Amino acid sequence: MAKKKTAQRADAAKIPGTYKAFIARYPALGRAHEGVAKAVEGAGPLDARTLALIKIGVCIGAGLESAMRSHVRRARQHGASQAEIEQAILLGMNTVGFPRTVAAWSWAQEQFKRGE
Repeated sequence: MAKKKTAQRADAAKIPGTYKAFIARYPALGRAHEGVAKAVEGAGPLDARTLALIKIGVCIGAGLESAMRSHVRRARQHGASQAEIEQAILLGMNTVGFPRTVAAWSWAQEQFKRGE
């Protein structure tokens, strides 16, 4: 349990300042956002590792760099290997294109280095 709390604190420290400022200004929206996220995650049988891998793909398709980095960290926290995360990234190549895939791969590499 202590390891999970340490990981959560480390992940919280990496939350972008703009997000923190927005939530501070509009706390009800922040709570609503978190509530929807929890409801969606609990709406089906997928485990946290699988959810994080899927969210990596969604972030790549939408071009969401900071969210993609966050979901790489979450996938690792939930047991996904580097190879599994890299495959999730590679799956997007034919759909979103080579440049976006390579960019996402480089963002993930930075997260792997920070996690070592």
